[in-house]
Amino acid sequence: MRALELARRHQRGLSLVELMVGLVVAMMVGLAAASGAMMFASQQRQGVGTATAVSTATNALAALKEDAAGAGLGFFGDTSYLCKTLRVSVGTADRSQDHFAPLQVARSGSGDQLDLVSAAEVASGANVLLQSPSDTSSAKLATYLPVAAGQAVLLAPAPGAIDPVCTVRTVTDVTPATADSPLKLSFASSGAHNAVNFSSATQYLIKDRIALLGELQWHRYRLSGETLVIDQPLTDAPSATLLRNVVGFRVQYGIAGANGTTIESWQDPVGAWATLSQSNVAQVRALRIGIAARSQQPEKAGPDGQCHASDTRPSLLGTQLALGGNWQCFRYRTEMVTVPLRNLVMGMR
Repeated sequence: MRALELARRHQRGLSLVELMVGLVVAMMVGLAAASGAMMFASQQRQGVGTATAVSTATNALAALKEDAAGAGLGFFGDTSYLCKTLRVSVGTADRSQDHFAPLQVARSGSGDQLDLVSAAEVASGANVLLQSPSDTSSAKLATYLPVAAGQAVLLAPAPGAIDPVCTVRTVTDVTPATADSPLKLSFASSGAHNAVNFSSATQYLIKDRIALLGELQWHRYRLSGETLVIDQPLTDAPSATLLRNVVGFRVQYGIAGANGTTIESWQDPVGAWATLSQSNVAQVRALRIGIAARSQQPEKAGPDGQCHASDTRPSLLGTQLALGGNWQCFRYRTEMVTVPLRNLVMGMR
């Protein structure tokens, strides 16, 4: 009888209390696992976001470096800076610049503006002489220039001009040289840079210069909010996005001594270096470009209700950046690149 009673007890299974205790324990384990998974996923997203920001900033700087390295091609030669004023048009729009520089940095808060102008042809580093005066409707050359219809050229005064004025024209026809006549370039109004008439304001004389540009490139890098964009001032094309989540973009000039060749200091584009001119451009040897990027997502506040992703404000090229009120909730990464300005250096020799 006792054996039968024991058998019945074993068949009853768990009691209600035991079942409730098991359910509570299972719920606590599940909640802990879910909380850990959520924290891991959050940390993973934050890590991926930070890594993506770093990688994208590096790629953006690499593209910017390539562009900056070509700055000034076609605008320096014969140991001089060829243009103080640039006469240029695109279609019927006059895009002339009275204080032109093929590279220029403008300081604006934590987001500088960098303008880079260059030719697309390697042959732009050299120029040839005019054989006769030109009113910018055509040009006769003293020597050969490997130019074709559809390419742009730069007409410039001979070295030593006090206020050199340059003109960009598009070649519409090339008349080859013969034994009795020089190579002649025609600039009909149908050319991309020929619709605006500058002949009344600008005349070029014998032994003035003409250089092959091929295609005139003008790129402007600037911050729009927290997005680094690139503009094309020669056209009305909309801004193109280069990098998002950017909190700082700064550029400095690498300056050599008045008669030196090595960089002695790095100068912000303020004061004496706010504008490049004929008097100081020969001292510029390089650009130093810095970008400060932040993570895409903010991190959660700690138990004290404060964010601790970053404890100090990021600095860029020696200047601490001014950031918004919740800057401590983000992680930051600064990247910098130094770009030698080979076209300026070689053109000024």
